[in-house]
Amino acid sequence: MPPIGASLVLALSVALWGINFPLAREVVTDLPPLEAAAGRFGIAALAMLAAMTVLRQPVPLLRHALTLGTIGVVGIAGFNILFFFAMQRTSPVNGALIMATNPLVTVLMAGLLLGERPTLRQLVALPLAMAGVALVVLGGGARMTIASGDALMLVGDLIWAGYNVAVRRWMPPGNALANTTVLMVWSAAALGIAALIAGEGFALPGPAAGGSLLAIALGGTVLAYLLYNAGIARLGAGRAALFMNLVPVWAMIASAVLGSNPTQVQALGGAVVIGSVCLAMMPAFPVPAWAPVRR
Repeated sequence: MPPIGASLVLALSVALWGINFPLAREVVTDLPPLEAAAGRFGIAALAMLAAMTVLRQPVPLLRHALTLGTIGVVGIAGFNILFFFAMQRTSPVNGALIMATNPLVTVLMAGLLLGERPTLRQLVALPLAMAGVALVVLGGGARMTIASGDALMLVGDLIWAGYNVAVRRWMPPGNALANTTVLMVWSAAALGIAALIAGEGFALPGPAAGGSLLAIALGGTVLAYLLYNAGIARLGAGRAALFMNLVPVWAMIASAVLGSNPTQVQALGGAVVIGSVCLAMMPAFPVPAWAPVRR
């Protein structure tokens, strides 16, 4: 996959995740957080298993069970438990803003664990993108308070950065679809057990919450994870995570569709975020043959 194609793939994946924030808020108004998380990945795992059956591709659930199980349970299930609890206690805008710090956290983690050094453009683009994120959120009058939901999302942010690095460093070789399916099966099992232990029980959601849960499971989970993992494999954890700055932009757009129109300041912030990502991903210009060479 060429770099431009990988960039488009990552842009689509984070668009789906941005839409997840207002949809998740709709889900947790009708379902407990653990049940919502278990439902999300239960549906996603079944969809992936069905797709693999149609494609006649094997799903080796026990191959690399320790590695994939750890990545799935800690990285995916752990993050989603925190995500749904956070969405019950804070706004989608606050949650998206906190997750927009993920590129910086991932770049630092990738540097420590993988030896991936950030480029000069990344170093310049990160503060610019964060300024754009602040405009997107604060332009609508939102306040960044460390409430319980915000604190949960901050911990989830750290876990997601670890997932980014783990996928790049420890994802076993082989069929990417099969590996992603196994990750989702492990995550669904862990979340279902957690919901049972918590005694939440399982109830059917209403039409609005059920539709939102289905959209999160199929679009914001199955499709988004496949695209994001493919982008990480091509561009690296640090560069791929920079696209997370687009999450609040898409959260803002989804909120506008639901009736909350963005302000001019928010639109300006979205433009800054997109421009920063383009700056970081712009290919380096080749040095002309006539240019003097410094020795």
